[in-house]
Amino acid sequence: MEFRKLALPAALVGGIALAGCSADRALDPSAAATVASRTASASMVSATGDDAGIAGNYLVRFKGNAIPSDFAAKVASMGGEVIFAHAGVGVAAVSGLDGAGADALAGRSDVQAVDADAYTTLEQPADAVVESAAATPDSPTVPTKAYFFAYQWNMRAISAPAAWAIGALGTPTTRVGILDTGIDYLHPDLYGRVDLNASRSFLSAAENARVQAAFPGANPIADLHYHGTHVAATVASNGLAAAGVTSKVTLVGLKVCGPGSAADNYTARCPTSGTLAAILYASDIGLDVINMSLGGSFQRVDASARGGNGPSFLATINRVMNYANRKGTLVVVSAGNSAIDLDHDGNGYASYCSAAGVVCVSATGPTAPTSTNSFPNPDTFASYSNYGRSSIDVAAPGGNYTPVYAACSGFTIYPALIGCQSRFYNPTTGAWSATVIGIEGTSMAAPHVTGVAALIAGQVGHNPSQIQARLEQSADDLGQPGTDPAYGKGRVNLAHAAGL
Repeated sequence: MEFRKLALPAALVGGIALAGCSADRALDPSAAATVASRTASASMVSATGDDAGIAGNYLVRFKGNAIPSDFAAKVASMGGEVIFAHAGVGVAAVSGLDGAGADALAGRSDVQAVDADAYTTLEQPADAVVESAAATPDSPTVPTKAYFFAYQWNMRAISAPAAWAIGALGTPTTRVGILDTGIDYLHPDLYGRVDLNASRSFLSAAENARVQAAFPGANPIADLHYHGTHVAATVASNGLAAAGVTSKVTLVGLKVCGPGSAADNYTARCPTSGTLAAILYASDIGLDVINMSLGGSFQRVDASARGGNGPSFLATINRVMNYANRKGTLVVVSAGNSAIDLDHDGNGYASYCSAAGVVCVSATGPTAPTSTNSFPNPDTFASYSNYGRSSIDVAAPGGNYTPVYAACSGFTIYPALIGCQSRFYNPTTGAWSATVIGIEGTSMAAPHVTGVAALIAGQVGHNPSQIQARLEQSADDLGQPGTDPAYGKGRVNLAHAAGL
């Protein structure tokens, strides 16, 4: 066995602006890490001007659920192109239009509103340390035997070992979509867990070409960042390097965030157009649960339409979320890391936590960095997490001085994480080597809830309301009795969800 440590150079240390990762920092197994900052939040642009949104991209919401037969031709005649158009929900996205073209669309009698596209940004971890290990485990099907399990306070916090002990590991027929930067499907913890046939990239052709340029022959969902891989392996993992909440659930990669580039310090961006298209696709192919550890916040007044009938950006998001619910797909989202009281945020809108029909997740974590197997008060509400009785449904481990530990992408192009590319897995012998990274934030909390929801889905079927009800009923009631501003209905408990 071996393990090694790869530290980020000081020049690349920066704050996190991401609805799940504030001040990401890796966990050092030999000495607990100290988190320098936990106050950054997601950044979401939403406005009617091209400079504030994504130049030339617009979201279109029709007055009905149909897409007019001449829509694509009309967009093409103005020099644009349809990104997607969904007849079941009456929403489309277009690219290549100027303001005049957007105004022309907004003026159509069958169009309710047209808005500039928007995006969230995922920035890089602060002072991160990557850990690497190599071994041939006694049993890759027992999560507690994962190489770094001793440092996974998060799995103990949700009583995962008790659930695993009775065989509550999830089922392959339960499918979970990961809307994120992609997935490293070759990482030993994720090998064989990802349905590549169903997986899709919702990024531009240029972004998909970057995958082939860096890794010829790779699937378009290959995670050139790291965030999506960490989230995916928290939901479901083979349990070689680090355990996931489940170990038999099937993952579907829905790539909606690009990895950024050297010019912007590899700041990943997630267009709303791609995110909405991915939600609709996930719903149409019957995914049981989708995880959205991404989002941001903006002022509702900035979400007014170009023409049309009101705050269309919000209405478009809600129409898509309601469609997912009707189709039987539960949507789990991270609450955000700005320490905002969502009950009293005035004109604010937390995307996607404020959207209709979603499960919004806050974060918990230990009160101090400590050594192995000693993590004080793991259910302490994380200082960075957004909160609010009207918004938070449940809480889950996200880290608070001590991060959450999961796979690091071997496809990453981020220079400081290139060591993550050194990974190997032999499915015949079980020999493997891989890297993991510890990160904290509500992005890390959400996939714990998604994993518990996936286990429940295997029991109750394709039913969002039943899954959410079981999530909340089986949670440990923390904070104020009943619905709490910090914990919602409580911190999720895998063992209780499994029937213990």
